[in-house]
Amino acid sequence: MHRFHLPPANCRETLLRLDGREAHHALHVLRLQRGERVTVLDGAGTEFFCDVESATKNSLVLAVKEKKFTPAPPCAIRLLVAIPKGKIIESIIQKAVELGAHRIVPLLTERVVTQLDDDGAEAKHEKWQTVAIEAIKQCGAPWLPKVEAPQTIAEFLARGEKIELSLIGSLQTERRHPREWILEFQKQHGRLPHSAGAWIGPEGDFTLAELQTIAAAGAKPVTLGALTLRVETAAIYCLSFLNYELQV
Repeated sequence: MHRFHLPPANCRETLLRLDGREAHHALHVLRLQRGERVTVLDGAGTEFFCDVESATKNSLVLAVKEKKFTPAPPCAIRLLVAIPKGKIIESIIQKAVELGAHRIVPLLTERVVTQLDDDGAEAKHEKWQTVAIEAIKQCGAPWLPKVEAPQTIAEFLARGEKIELSLIGSLQTERRHPREWILEFQKQHGRLPHSAGAWIGPEGDFTLAELQTIAAAGAKPVTLGALTLRVETAAIYCLSFLNYELQV
């Protein structure tokens, strides 16, 4: 069944309308016909199972036949990842969606090669959110992660956002297996965390000053194994672990 995305504000009626990119894909790529069944995801937990009602040259009307709500995962997982070279960040966003990330924060760190002015950052931000939308359509995730605008570590920490268990992939010697931190949290609080974060550095890792800043904000250093992982591999490793351990 083909999947499409509409924001929640556009999903309040029994007839839904696809316009723009979504309509173009439905009409001119998939060539959907009247009566065909499709799914619409609102990114806020609801799937709408619809039949194609009618079509014009540039839009498609869908009749809602059934809907299903999926509660948010028990733990809101944030991926805070330094922006790698090229388009690798797009692959990271795709995998983060598939692995249940709640929010994705691209970081501008000292060793990030990519340089962005305000216009460039805004363009990238819009593109990356589109990548996330395409990813939920591909994998069927009912919740759309928010991809934030590129920002520095200091800018993120200045918001004072509370993350109950924050882990940082580290090449330093003072680190533990991530499960040890989860078990320690569970022992202290009698439950699993409701929010978690995974900090992933750039090629060459975070600088020592950056590691100290992130650790001072409460992040726990973890080992990702004996090998030095690429940024995208480290991100997938951490998200896979957190998804397995916390999204029960």
